[in-house]
Amino acid sequence: MFKQIFLPLIVVATFITLVGLLGQGKLNYFFNLPSPTPKVSLKTVKIENLEIDVEVAKSADERAKGLSGRDRLDENSGMVFVFSKDSKPIFWMKDTKIALDIIWINYNKIVGIEKNVQPEIGKSDSELEKYVSPSTIDYVLEVNAGFSDKNNIRSGQMISGLEQL
Repeated sequence: MFKQIFLPLIVVATFITLVGLLGQGKLNYFFNLPSPTPKVSLKTVKIENLEIDVEVAKSADERAKGLSGRDRLDENSGMVFVFSKDSKPIFWMKDTKIALDIIWINYNKIVGIEKNVQPEIGKSDSELEKYVSPSTIDYVLEVNAGFSDKNNIRSGQMISGLEQL
């Protein structure tokens, strides 16, 4: 009787537990599965009439990670890096797998664009090229390489929606 009732219940309970743990990513290490991608809330910024869905990097950790490790970036999307006013940060392509345009923004105005910045996979930190804004900035927008040319984005244009970030 034990084998007929309790054994199947134990097997089913074990199965349900394992499925639940896998769904939460708790067993990924044992099964060599990638960790689930966290859900990111997107905000929208606009350059003239062009809407861009962006992830926001506010903290030092978020800014340091940036888009590194990504295999792709959706069209008309990007990441906005938020800095204190009048900053002059240095960017690099550490662990970044996709080519990008880096758009430097100060007081909602585009002050420079670094176009078609290529990944530098396999280089040591000291070998990575450094990208510095042409003037002080308070935001940086990273988008797919070619985005600026394709959408005729240029210095002097205004970008709206940054105040909501």
